[in-house]
Amino acid sequence: MLRDDINNAVKDAMRAKDERKLSTLRMVNSTIKNADIAARGEGKPPLSDADLLGVFQKMIKQRQESVELYDKGGRAELANQEREEIAIISAYLPKQMSDDDVKAAIAAAVAETGAAGMKDMGKVIAVLRAKYAGQMDFGKASGLVKAALSS
Repeated sequence: MLRDDINNAVKDAMRAKDERKLSTLRMVNSTIKNADIAARGEGKPPLSDADLLGVFQKMIKQRQESVELYDKGGRAELANQEREEIAIISAYLPKQMSDDDVKAAIAAAVAETGAAGMKDMGKVIAVLRAKYAGQMDFGKASGLVKAALSS
């Protein structure tokens, strides 16, 4: 489904002669193909839409790091280019959960798994990843899970 959306967007960007969007979407397609090839090498099937959301988040995180570096280096034009790419890729992610929603989801996952301490953190994160892939930043969520389990 996501692959079809991206391929259709590539065609639309070609028709509209939107070079930034076209190059970004082609890069996304290339990253998807590389991830599929890597999965095939491990004997896994092609990536599902949920797996693709993780790939997109990784791409966005890389671009956010680049923006910081470009801003520090005084390269505003390159930072803006990265921001545009982030906006294009973000359009294919589901709406991000608010902090309150993330905390509620963590509380529900802790209750669901019966997690009692830090040793159960992996179980809680696994439940969150299964239910909320692409909807929350798991880097932030892991800190919140630690806080919930240590109290």
